[in-house]
Amino acid sequence: MALAATVVIALLGLVHVYILVLEMVLWDTPRGRKAFGMTPEFSAATKVLAANQGLYNGFLAAGLFWGLWLGAAGRPVQVFFLACVLVAGLYGGATASRKIFFVQALPAAIGLLLLLLA
Repeated sequence: MALAATVVIALLGLVHVYILVLEMVLWDTPRGRKAFGMTPEFSAATKVLAANQGLYNGFLAAGLFWGLWLGAAGRPVQVFFLACVLVAGLYGGATASRKIFFVQALPAAIGLLLLLLA
């Protein structure tokens, strides 16, 4: 279970790095607009807000990787950041897009379950 938890946490960290890139770098590009279903006008008008969101996703990724780097001593850090991702995913899934539930909340819940079973 510990290995499975580590893999899920690492993958979730990578997902948040990808989200950071989408929101901070690619938001106002064809790839970013396609990923979030936006018009050029909307992406241009919200570029600064998206960069802020991307930074927060980067903090989540950093926390997940930090917890992994600490090894066994990082378990509380891993639990905290998985819980943060879970809450963010539940809120985003309820308010912005159901897709967020499956990209963030569900993997975080699986990671938490695996971590607690390890």
